[in-house]
Amino acid sequence: MTSTLRLLQLVAALAALSLAAPARAATDIALWHAMSGELGRQLDKLASDFNASQSDYRIVPAYKGNYTETVTAAIFAFRSRSQPAIVQVNEVATATMTAAKGAIYPVFSLMQDQGEPFSLGNYLPAVSGYYTDAAGNLLSFPFNSSTPILYYNKTMFREAGLDPEAAPKTWPELGAAAKRLRDRGAACGFTTSWPSWIHVENFSAFHNLALATRANGFAGLDAELTINNPLLVKHIAQLAEWQKTGLFDYSGRGQSAEPRFQKGECGIFIGSSATRADIKANSKFEIGYGMMPYWPDVKDAPQNSIIGGATLWVLRDRPRQEYKGVARFFAYLSQPAVQAAWHQNTGYLPVTRAAFELTRSQGFYERNPGSAISFEQITLHPPTEKSKGIRLGSFILIRGAIEDELEQAFAGQKSAQAALDSAVERGNKLLRQFERASPDR
Repeated sequence: MTSTLRLLQLVAALAALSLAAPARAATDIALWHAMSGELGRQLDKLASDFNASQSDYRIVPAYKGNYTETVTAAIFAFRSRSQPAIVQVNEVATATMTAAKGAIYPVFSLMQDQGEPFSLGNYLPAVSGYYTDAAGNLLSFPFNSSTPILYYNKTMFREAGLDPEAAPKTWPELGAAAKRLRDRGAACGFTTSWPSWIHVENFSAFHNLALATRANGFAGLDAELTINNPLLVKHIAQLAEWQKTGLFDYSGRGQSAEPRFQKGECGIFIGSSATRADIKANSKFEIGYGMMPYWPDVKDAPQNSIIGGATLWVLRDRPRQEYKGVARFFAYLSQPAVQAAWHQNTGYLPVTRAAFELTRSQGFYERNPGSAISFEQITLHPPTEKSKGIRLGSFILIRGAIEDELEQAFAGQKSAQAALDSAVERGNKLLRQFERASPDR
């Protein structure tokens, strides 16, 4: 009887297996990105967590080099019809991506077509506004966003007789603090990274000052730069004057200034909020944090800062089933718990207010002084037409031209007015080239 029963059980099990539908393999979705090191590991974890949360889709991240290399790889891949479904693109290439209408699948259309929950009102206007079209529709998914903040060496402040609990709020206050630091032997008073991003792009937004006509390019391709205005000329001239005595010490482009602050050479540093964890890990002194300085005689200052970083763009001509997975991935990324973890683990801004509130309720900001300043600064006031961001074609090249001219001003080779006049002339030529090549012309 026992043998017969076992045989019947085996036959029943085999019959059940034969009737069962074959297991469906998960649909792979390629995500090309520009994040290396710890940020790359955090992105891999994000993808793994999403993959583990369901069995239908599998996000497959692939590092393709820096931002320029990543978007270039995607463009070449699109031409050979081997493009990924998702590509990470930095914020200054937004106009270039927007112009490639046949190649991109706008996020607002994707979420609507795939029936995934999506409300633009859930996202921070200062972040999402950078990536919307003229009708306010979101074109790409805000992913890693940062903004400049001020860091200062509390130990050096104490030794110079400055209040270690008070960050300089205005440019005159910063200049006075830098002089005290220099008088007490500091190699330099203050330095900054990303000269155009901080001293032209964010400076303009923080003072509610137009960077270009046509709503900083959002309203049309025929925009022209306006950065040779009196306030920016005054600011660059002041930096050049401070450069002569070491109150300000130009340290180069990109993030080349950051190590000088970490080593204690410069008492004040203005750089990306996303480097806060790195600065904290590599500095052997107590760090203070503050918002970007502003000129107190400017009526609308401080307004709000703007972002750097990148978004996730969806490319067309992938198999239909991939797009449902992309939409589900974006819905997953929007969840407050997921956003809060990404924000806390990387230092990037949360893209939703719910993620910020969750992070605050978890006590993260109390345990990590300075970590909320970027959010507070970018949401200081609702963004205006002048402070929502930049939508200018070829802006990577324009930023390079601006920094060429700033370096000549800081070196005393040109006046601030001449340098910014030249930056406008060079930048406008690039804008006209982009306009002529655009299909929207």
